[in-house]
Amino acid sequence: VMLLGVTLLGGGYPPAKYLCVLLRGGGVALFLYKPKKGAGSDDHVFWGGGFSGSSQLLSLTGGGLTGVSQDHMRAHYQTGSNHMMLNVNLWSTLFLGAGILFTGELWEFLSFTERYPSIIYNILLFGLTSALGQSFIFMTVVYFGPLTCSIITTTRKFFTILASVILFANPISTMQWVGTVLVFLGLGLDARFGKGGGKTSH
Repeated sequence: VMLLGVTLLGGGYPPAKYLCVLLRGGGVALFLYKPKKGAGSDDHVFWGGGFSGSSQLLSLTGGGLTGVSQDHMRAHYQTGSNHMMLNVNLWSTLFLGAGILFTGELWEFLSFTERYPSIIYNILLFGLTSALGQSFIFMTVVYFGPLTCSIITTTRKFFTILASVILFANPISTMQWVGTVLVFLGLGLDARFGKGGGKTSH
């Protein structure tokens, strides 16, 4: 989000912001980095290869372009969070609806709900909680920017994994501990120095 925002929109961030994002990104990368298990193999698994790596790159690029678009809408049109959320979900419904019609999964879904009608309650509950979560996400995007939202969601995933490690006593490597320290260091520096200004334009 930061990289594409700077290159496509021609803006910038305070130097401390770059450092904080680099520390957190590097920390999460080290935490998720895992050696490939196999006899006599010195290879490591991080980015993946082939279709997996391409999918990750495409996902990151799409997320970055979405952030750039949201930044542009915030700056030029003062788009509200509810308006943004409504249109994102309308377009998602359009594309996904066409997809399930094309693949025939719609009829399988209807058949499944006929066999297990109790699932409708769970679907409605999931939709309600998902909408509530999305409202907070889009409020964060509108009031604090897509970069902050991206940092929050990435850090949240890290803390989810870390909580799993602590609660279930899963062992982690020295490299993962280094990554953990980097993430907390980035968070601390951002809390102390990262509020010295928002995005700047050139």
